[in-house]
Amino acid sequence: MFEFELPDLGEGVAEGEILAWHVATGDRVEEDQVLAEVETDKAAVDVPSPVAGVVRELHYEPGDVVETGAVVVSIATDEATDDGEDRAAAAPATDESGDDEPAGTDGRVFAPPNVRRLARELGVEITAVDGSGPSGRITESDVRAAHEDGKADTEIESAVSRVDDGDDGDDDSDDGGVKSAVRRVGDDESTDEPAVKSAVSAVDSDADRDHTLATPATRRLADDLGVDIDAVPTDERRDGEPYVDEAAVRAFAASADETEREQAAGSTGRATEAGPTDGEGETAATGGRREPYQGIRRTIGQRMAQSRREIPHATHHDRAVVEGLVDARERLEPLAEDRGVDLTYTPLLLKCVAAALGHHPILNSELDTEAEEIVYHDRVDLGVAAATDHGLVVPVVERVDEKGLLELAREVNDLVARARDRDLDRSEMQGGTFTVTNFGAIGGEYADPIINAPQTAILGTGALKERAIAQDGEVVAKSTLPLSLAIDHRVIDGADAARFVNTLKEFLAEPRRLLLE
Repeated sequence: MFEFELPDLGEGVAEGEILAWHVATGDRVEEDQVLAEVETDKAAVDVPSPVAGVVRELHYEPGDVVETGAVVVSIATDEATDDGEDRAAAAPATDESGDDEPAGTDGRVFAPPNVRRLARELGVEITAVDGSGPSGRITESDVRAAHEDGKADTEIESAVSRVDDGDDGDDDSDDGGVKSAVRRVGDDESTDEPAVKSAVSAVDSDADRDHTLATPATRRLADDLGVDIDAVPTDERRDGEPYVDEAAVRAFAASADETEREQAAGSTGRATEAGPTDGEGETAATGGRREPYQGIRRTIGQRMAQSRREIPHATHHDRAVVEGLVDARERLEPLAEDRGVDLTYTPLLLKCVAAALGHHPILNSELDTEAEEIVYHDRVDLGVAAATDHGLVVPVVERVDEKGLLELAREVNDLVARARDRDLDRSEMQGGTFTVTNFGAIGGEYADPIINAPQTAILGTGALKERAIAQDGEVVAKSTLPLSLAIDHRVIDGADAARFVNTLKEFLAEPRRLLLE
């Protein structure tokens, strides 16, 4: 059996979200056939199979966040089957090592091999476990819950038995020991530790911890659900420490929600069941719609929060008169169309930005905090922020200063189109040295853009349109472009920002100056 682990999908990528499976259990796959679509950072990538064989198990569901190196699919390879080593896995199963099937079908249950192994390790009879997954699928949390229930029952039965043994001479009643034990559990003035209370306390003691091992994804889930991860019950250990997985967190959160509903119902006299839910997730209890905070949206949020937290931002605002830019595009647009190129303002703006960075290299830099050095880049690779239906995506246009206008226009158009189709490789969104974002395309003039770390600056542009300008004592209408330059104040001074913007305004006012660069 080949256990396929989620591969390294790029430098710095520790996890990915399963967007969709392209295969199902029992499917035949060939080498290099796409198994799944996985989203990492801001890119959706196809994950191919490194072997040929038959899919035996998919270990995760769409929407699950998986760490790099985790086993995501089990494949019975052709080589193993030919050698007779994995014939049982490749053939229709007749025992617990075979295909997953719903409970009650020919005596088999719907549980993957890893869940079956866990059940055997914990001594849980898997046929007696109720599955909470899709179509009654038994999950690890179901097995652990069954194990906890069995352990609690055993502890309480043992405690009651000890109480009965100690009360034989004090009560003629056959059940006097049980009554005594139950009575003392609720007796606050009792000086003896009740046996039942001790047993219940022993069951729950592991949920009161100072330290718990968990993956970053599990901790984020706990934060999202408002769960104290040290309060989640677990029997699993890693290096001798309590370990909690996502399934345990979800089960604990669901249990807590149910308890809160029951308590609320008890105090108000209302029914305990949850209110009605529509297809969009709207509930009568909250009156609002909920959707998962995950994928690109979560990645954007995490990066923006980190940037604001670690980088002291300062923003320089100005307005450029761009009559020359408008004139240049009007003259060049029909010539570009003759060559099959749609010429927008973006490539012209990028050429002007690249030229200005050549005069002010401090803005084309990054701060190496570990080495305590400012790194000046020897190339101009500009990130171009593009608003898409699935979030803000920033493809990178490399060596802008070395490319001709038509070549640059073709590349920009291609990158933006593929960004909106979620068809970019991760490598196409890495390595930028400076970013340009055009919020004016939607509406607005000025903003405080957030720096795309480890870069030290980002330029935001407002709507390009005619505005009133004072000229020679008169008010005239001219095409203007609002500029918002955010800088990392650890590296760039306000004066540097102002000088850069002044140089940029000169190129925007007269793009023919680019011929002199």
